Amino acid sequence: MHTLVRIVSTPRGAVSGAILLIVILCALLASWVAPYSYDIQNLPGANLEPSASHLLGTDEFGRDLLSRIIYGARTSLAVGFTSIGASVLVGLVLGGAAGYFGGAFDRSVTAIVDLTWSFPEILIALILIAIAGPGLHSTAIAISIAYLAQFTRLTRAQIIGLKNETYVEATIGLGASHGHVLFQHLLPNALTPVIVAGMLATGDAIILEATLGFFGLGAQPPTPSWGAMMSSGTAQIFIAPWIIIFPGVAIAGTVIAINLFGDAIIDALDIRGKLRES
Repeated sequence: MHTLVRIVSTPRGAVSGAILLIVILCALLASWVAPYSYDIQNLPGANLEPSASHLLGTDEFGRDLLSRIIYGARTSLAVGFTSIGASVLVGLVLGGAAGYFGGAFDRSVTAIVDLTWSFPEILIALILIAIAGPGLHSTAIAISIAYLAQFTRLTRAQIIGLKNETYVEATIGLGASHGHVLFQHLLPNALTPVIVAGMLATGDAIILEATLGFFGLGAQPPTPSWGAMMSSGTAQIFIAPWIIIFPGVAIAGTVIAINLFGDAIIDALDIRGKLRES
């Protein structure tokens, strides 16, 4: 609780935290917050400009844009948080084991991680979706695998720096098993930098999900997706520019808020200083 107070005590942390809270609440309460259903078409009311009845206008099918953006937040946040969460979890275990045990296992993991690290995340995601097919589940899995190398490398580096500490040697000397040492002592002490890196990567994952949605590889119609909305808006850019502008603003605002809140966490926990000392 004290840490949270320190995070929101700065203007950057307070403003970004408030924006994130609003976006998350809108995603969770979309059924109650959205003024219209996201999939009901009204062709006579297509491409209506923003007004009192449709605050952000309508799209090419007459669907309320504000409602679709609110429901699209659910899609983007769900994919972003679940994919990065899974990537962090697997990266912690894989990187922790590689850093702790070393040897041939460490060399094998490092070689695979370095190989995937040499490719851009979007290229890895595109290859995996080409194999698995488009859709939300394949998008989440692809993003999770694309970012796995980042958290595996970070965890491995943290474990290598921690495993020679006196308290670890004492625990091993008392007869503790390798699993106990790794999961009860090493990983908890390496967790904070990885979690913060995961939060910052969530913003990148949201952008990647929007990019895949823009190319029609993410959420499939009629499920709303910020990237897919921007894609459909390109054909209407001179007729109804709000179709592409407002989803773009939603993406940019959410990602900036995530990055600023992550920076506020880093400053509050002095992670940069701890990493320099390690």
